[in-house]
Amino acid sequence: MRKALSAALAVAVAAVAMASVGGMSEATTSSAAPLAWGPCPADVLSPVLQCTTIAVPLDYREPEGRKIDIAVSRVVSRNPSERRGVLVTNPGGPGAGGLDYPGLLVNPAVPKPLPQVVQDRYDVIGFDPRGVGHSAPVTCDVTPEQIARRNFWYPETAAGVRKDARVAQAIARQCATSETASLLPHITTANTARDMDRIRQALGEPKISYLGTSYGTYLGAVYTTLFPQRSDRFVLDSNLGPKGFDHTALQRTAVGMHDRFPDFAKFAAANPQYGLGRTPQQVRAKYFELAGRLAKQPVQGIDGSLFRGITFDSLYSDVGLTTLAALWQALDNNQPLPPEPQPADVDNLISSRHHVLCGDSRWPKSVRSYQRDVVAYRLAYPLNGAGAANITPCAYWPAPVERPVRIGDRGPSNVLMVQNLRDPGTPLVGARELRKAFGQRARMVTADQGGHGAYVLLAQNTCANDTVTTFLATGQRPQHDRACPAEPR
Repeated sequence: MRKALSAALAVAVAAVAMASVGGMSEATTSSAAPLAWGPCPADVLSPVLQCTTIAVPLDYREPEGRKIDIAVSRVVSRNPSERRGVLVTNPGGPGAGGLDYPGLLVNPAVPKPLPQVVQDRYDVIGFDPRGVGHSAPVTCDVTPEQIARRNFWYPETAAGVRKDARVAQAIARQCATSETASLLPHITTANTARDMDRIRQALGEPKISYLGTSYGTYLGAVYTTLFPQRSDRFVLDSNLGPKGFDHTALQRTAVGMHDRFPDFAKFAAANPQYGLGRTPQQVRAKYFELAGRLAKQPVQGIDGSLFRGITFDSLYSDVGLTTLAALWQALDNNQPLPPEPQPADVDNLISSRHHVLCGDSRWPKSVRSYQRDVVAYRLAYPLNGAGAANITPCAYWPAPVERPVRIGDRGPSNVLMVQNLRDPGTPLVGARELRKAFGQRARMVTADQGGHGAYVLLAQNTCANDTVTTFLATGQRPQHDRACPAEPR
């Protein structure tokens, strides 16, 4: 999403060793003045939140150099006698802000708010990661046409991959030539983890507990690897693999949709009022019929590629299945479409997402390799495999400034992973790899349910929810990995 840096600069920054940065940051515990908490920005609507900003180094290799401000929020424990410390949170992404997330977690209007016993134990902390929202936001000046393509570009042919490659290259160039291009090499997960430790220091806490979802699982894994002795109770919900959101993780979204789609097919078949089929097999056939028809003749601006992407996005929660069925019905009959809310700053959402995805790891650069992968994934995972294997702006990104953090088994046994069996965005295969990488540091709880997010908010499995709550409240983890069976709805 930003213009490519010069080859010379890319080679130079890639040559810089960063292995010692994490340890240096951990060894530093400041006695900073108390933070000035006050009202949050106007777009953060929760009345229970207080906000502040914390200055951190843009480049941790030069800690006394240029600073950027990280926006931080909190919900204070109402039971000081029960308070253990702080629970830092991240809702996922990358590209999503987290400043308002504590307010959502404690909102009694959501289906499953954070249990009161957990709210009593912690001040719940949120923050906008660097590059996002109110924390030095980046831009790639994405155009309306680029925004309309969404995350998944589904190529029908090898020529389609070449066309998408030109779009990807243009976005990468825009990212590297935008007004925030100087931030590009530094918007990474490792640096966000280092920012988290600066937040810890500013709060005056010897350790932090953590609740991270989706991409937030990788952020948490990186933090507790760089700063194991600063980590208290860590919950990772809906897990990426130990290498984060890299090229393999994107391809694996094809596995996730393959695992999750049958839940929607059963739902649609059980609700014949939508007219999508009376059996799961008929619903699946309707998917391919609609995708093919829309590829030839879009309806109300939705073509086959966008249809596949919207379907994937809607599988993240059971709540989305009703809206998805209504959307299919409207497209099938060319009726008005259900309203779809849009983020306030789509440019920043897309731009910061690519900064992290492309800055964390190396991605293949050969267009031909993507063409081969698209063919293979279309055959293996016909629902959305070609989109999951397609080229992205990361193919045209400069080399990362540091090697990815290697997640391993050194450190305290204080990680609890929770994972749905049928997660479209972060499928079970990645969670199992992360669990193996952590070794005895972690335990994993699996829930026999679909969707993205296995703890609180929309998550319904009582066994999984109670296991996580017990860990956060008391520190008790299961002695062994736990499998939570499906529960009636």
